Amino acid sequence: MLALRRMPSHITDSIFLKDLYGTDEMRAIFNDESLLQRWLDVEAALAQAEAEIGVIPRWAAEEIARKAKAALIDTAWMKREIDHTLHPIVPLIRALKSICDGDAGEYIHWGATTQDIMDTALVLQIKDAIAIFEQRLSRLEATLAELAQRHRETIMPGRTHGQHALPITFGFKVAIWLDEFRRHAARMRECKPRVLVGQFGGAVGTLAGVGEHGFEIRRRMMAHLKLGVPTITWHVAHDRFAEFAGIIAMMAASCGKIAREVIALQKSEVMELEEPWAEGKVGSSTMPHKRNPMLCEAVVALARLCFDRARTALDGLIPEHERDWAVNHMEWAYLPELCVMADGALALTLRVLDGLHVYPERMRANLDAMQGLMMSEAVMFALGQAVGRQTAHDVVYACAMRAVETQRSFREVLAGDPLVRAHLSADDLDRLLDPTRYIGLAREMVDQVCRTDAD
Repeated sequence: MLALRRMPSHITDSIFLKDLYGTDEMRAIFNDESLLQRWLDVEAALAQAEAEIGVIPRWAAEEIARKAKAALIDTAWMKREIDHTLHPIVPLIRALKSICDGDAGEYIHWGATTQDIMDTALVLQIKDAIAIFEQRLSRLEATLAELAQRHRETIMPGRTHGQHALPITFGFKVAIWLDEFRRHAARMRECKPRVLVGQFGGAVGTLAGVGEHGFEIRRRMMAHLKLGVPTITWHVAHDRFAEFAGIIAMMAASCGKIAREVIALQKSEVMELEEPWAEGKVGSSTMPHKRNPMLCEAVVALARLCFDRARTALDGLIPEHERDWAVNHMEWAYLPELCVMADGALALTLRVLDGLHVYPERMRANLDAMQGLMMSEAVMFALGQAVGRQTAHDVVYACAMRAVETQRSFREVLAGDPLVRAHLSADDLDRLLDPTRYIGLAREMVDQVCRTDAD
């Protein structure tokens, strides 16, 4: 029982289920050791910046930097002190001071406030997370581009409102996904100058504790951390985190859209796509025949969980006065969860796409299932050249509804209509009812999207 009590209690860290909710790479960025090190990195950078302009002794800054290592900190002692003080950074300062030689520890945290350290540490973690997200996006782009090109000609039913509409190619569908993820990649690049900005303002953000040296300390501190310099303290301006949360929630949503589409097209009566399957994968504990889309369902769940965290980020835009600690408490919780789960969605989506089964023969069979009705628009426009578009619509509509109600082929009903027969020959109907002839510029659009990638 003692061992069980030490087990993780959150799904993203679950020994059993964690790999359906995130990756070890992203978890490592937000674990306690990483968080502690980032707090220490910020304290060390502050001390170095202040020493460079003579606010604190250089020897003190050097000693602080030498000892600002997570491995040197007594984390069990820190935990007890945090429980006692209800404060995360004061115990850190005391722990670091206790291992610094001489009086160096007296110069830790000079002119700073707790939120300066914790906000900047969180930005550093986000910076590391963005590097992982960008790697995932790059891989997704490459995978989607290859899939779109491979299926440039693979014809399938296009569906609107859940019904067969007009023929498309599977490559066309994938190219739309690709274009969407390119925009996410652009958003990620473009947000970095706004999001990756450090924090140093002191008690209420005015830098009163360091006076006229404040701007220069802040500039040097951020240079050490390789972060942007704010134009003004942002203790109560959390739009940076909200923007970042929105972008990665959108990325997760796009993963959810792909997964939802695979689930829909993997239905037994459709079976045009299927997520990766290998011997030993079990769909049901009671129905041995099932090949359920378990990976895709996990992606959809992650996307929906990410939405909730993004909504929480928006709550952080309404703090009170010059400090509102409740907002920070929310950020410590939702940002790590959001990053881990969004990365989990991206990683699982890559796994699905890398092993996706595409069944062109089922796509073609489903195209023909409606006995030509999918081609009503092509017939309408051809007939409309002779009788006008509106008249043609009414005539073709009547034929289509008659075909549905009598369960006859669309071609048979069209051939029996006097107005259609007067203007469209049997060869015309054969040509117009061929779905391979009516995919518009789907192939060219795939080429355009993939060519943009090459450019």
